[in-house]
Amino acid sequence: MSDLTVAVAGGVALLTLNRPERRNAYTTAMGAQLSRAYRECDAADDVRAIVLTGAGDAFCAGADFAAATNPFDAESAVGSFTASPIDPAAFELRKPVLAAINGHAIGIGLTISLQADLRIMATDAKYAVAQVRRGVLPDCMAHWTLPHLVGGAVAADLLLTGRTFDGAEAAAMGIATRTLPAAEVLDHTMSIARDIAVNVAPMSVALTKRLLWDTMTKGYGPREVAALETEMHRRVMGTADAREGVAAFLQRREPRWTSSVSRDWPSVPDPRQD
Repeated sequence: MSDLTVAVAGGVALLTLNRPERRNAYTTAMGAQLSRAYRECDAADDVRAIVLTGAGDAFCAGADFAAATNPFDAESAVGSFTASPIDPAAFELRKPVLAAINGHAIGIGLTISLQADLRIMATDAKYAVAQVRRGVLPDCMAHWTLPHLVGGAVAADLLLTGRTFDGAEAAAMGIATRTLPAAEVLDHTMSIARDIAVNVAPMSVALTKRLLWDTMTKGYGPREVAALETEMHRRVMGTADAREGVAAFLQRREPRWTSSVSRDWPSVPDPRQD
């Protein structure tokens, strides 16, 4: 059985961590399959949004210590080892990625979700970046994603203590986009993803996501962002989707988008270069 299942319908790709008997504990195979699914979804024009969730009553309980190769063994730290095994990261994709965190997310289970654009989290589940309590370090770029989400002080609290918190605190800290009872998490997340798939122009959201994350990763200032926004507007103004968006709004109907992100993706300029 695959450690990850993929189902595409109505413009939404549902990626499900699929080891419910092990609370979806992370394996090397799972990471490879998720990376491949991310790449394939990003290249597919029929995918407008991506939802990542877990089978059963957990999202991901962390690394699988019972696997044939313990991810914390010395042998794992040589050769092709990387602390960021999900490649590309969710924030590097052009499609919005929504994490439907339907239950416990511990260690790498949480740090994978920190790379998503939105996180809908179960209120009563348990969460932790627990790696320092296992003798290793936080992974999946958590030393970057978490401070950008919640600030340095809160990130230090979670990364340096490895403590457990619930969904209500995740929302208060800014990790969760919103929290809901576990049974409602996936349906609510899918409804957001379907709304994006139908009503949001594919190229517009792809460029917006790229500008958002590039601004954080590259530290652009406000005037540099202004230059990028202006340039990206020039790429979409007057296109078929720009005309369609206005027409659909005025006619009070669903838009019919025709842009192809895979075919028409523009190079994003660097405002710091002439």
